[in-house]
Amino acid sequence: MFCRFAGCNLWSGLERDRSTAICQFCDTDFVGLDGSFGGRFADAEALADAILGQWQGGLTHRLVVLTGGEPLLQVDETLLAALHARQFRVAVETNGTQAAPPGLDWICVSPKAAAPLVLTRGHELKLVFPQAGAEPERFEALDFTHFLLQPMDGPDVADNTRQAIAYCLAHPRWRLSSQTHKALGLR
Repeated sequence: MFCRFAGCNLWSGLERDRSTAICQFCDTDFVGLDGSFGGRFADAEALADAILGQWQGGLTHRLVVLTGGEPLLQVDETLLAALHARQFRVAVETNGTQAAPPGLDWICVSPKAAAPLVLTRGHELKLVFPQAGAEPERFEALDFTHFLLQPMDGPDVADNTRQAIAYCLAHPRWRLSSQTHKALGLR
């Protein structure tokens, strides 16, 4: 299950601000609280209860991915404890500009060229590619288990995909990460 948090420290999410944002290529709608099952929650317990209430899987293999915007602006040890108490494993997808609280089961960092990288270790580094100033070589010495290239979406996605595949073939440490939901039309 995905839990998308509103707000990001690299872009307001408003089109009028895109040209001056640190991350100008974001393709995620993280503005507002009116998304599916969106809203404000009184505390971590209430949010964890809401997530559990939407869970459609069985009693085992519960996984929630906290994403955004930038989820680490809001995720803390209290929320992680509440989710773990409901038998969820907790993953986060972050831009890496914030420190991660202890207790995360999976950390995916997606660095942005012009943003400071604070979170330099985790399970996967997923680099949107190509990004001027964020060439894959810049990140290879970091402490991650998996190194993934995700072709940048937009009008050049076909060419970006070809470039990412070519890079992965020439540098086998890197793997291709495709946005399957987009290929299937599940925006």
